[in-house]
Amino acid sequence: EKPVAVDMVGLKSVMESGEEARKRNLALCVGFCWRYHPAMREVFEQINGGAIGEITSVYTDYLTGVLGRNPRKPEWSDLEFQMRNWWHFTWISGDHIVEQAVHSIDRLSWAMGDKLPKQIVCLGGRQARTGPESGNSYDHFAAVYEYESGLRAHHGCRQIADCPSDNTDYIYGTKGRAVVNGWAPKTIKLYDYAGKEIWGYKGEPEDMYQVEHNELFKSIRAGKPINDLPRAANSVAMAIGGRMAAYTGQTVTWQKLMESKENLQPDTLAWGPAPSVEVAIPGKTKFI
Repeated sequence: EKPVAVDMVGLKSVMESGEEARKRNLALCVGFCWRYHPAMREVFEQINGGAIGEITSVYTDYLTGVLGRNPRKPEWSDLEFQMRNWWHFTWISGDHIVEQAVHSIDRLSWAMGDKLPKQIVCLGGRQARTGPESGNSYDHFAAVYEYESGLRAHHGCRQIADCPSDNTDYIYGTKGRAVVNGWAPKTIKLYDYAGKEIWGYKGEPEDMYQVEHNELFKSIRAGKPINDLPRAANSVAMAIGGRMAAYTGQTVTWQKLMESKENLQPDTLAWGPAPSVEVAIPGKTKFI
């Protein structure tokens, strides 16, 4: 399942597993489910095929409310408390830009033809989270992915209560624009800059999770196994890089990201003490 890792040390390990799967001719499907969504596939085929011209800008967002929190019970150890609130602790979840919004970053990459960015700048912070159940995760991020061509693609995500939600991709080209929201397939459309609709999804999409499994099993039976990992790993790296750029306040180049030695995992895990919880401070937290 996405995000497959929460730091670059973990991601490199998973990438090695993906290469081993390729060598052994084994299937490896990653749960970037929107890649298996029929309407998404059609619209991104249009976008990548030039229907709105050359891409000039991409903006994806994942704006939601706060995920659930489980107040501590006396019988819980420190580790159990963190595990029961795992989505708020960076060492377990990667923070919500990695754990949740990576779906939107994956679609940003899809719109860009899965090219790798040159560098990442990201703002982020913790404005509204309170209480020990909130761990050390941020509640908002705003990432800029800059490519060799000079094009910049943008991603924003937020987990704050009582704010509007949105999970839409806005993609701009030289001849038109795309509005993509998989939760409302009838809104998956392309427009020219006069406001005229030039393409819209007309079908009734199958359940993307079922499609994902159907194609996985079909690939195994055909002896041509799916291996999603190379592409998926790049999207996860983009999300991890966004978090690292926000936490440190630094510009993170792709090379620097690939050389990162950050390992968020504790040396040992037992039902007792848990890793210390510190909220990252840009300009003070160091890039590793």
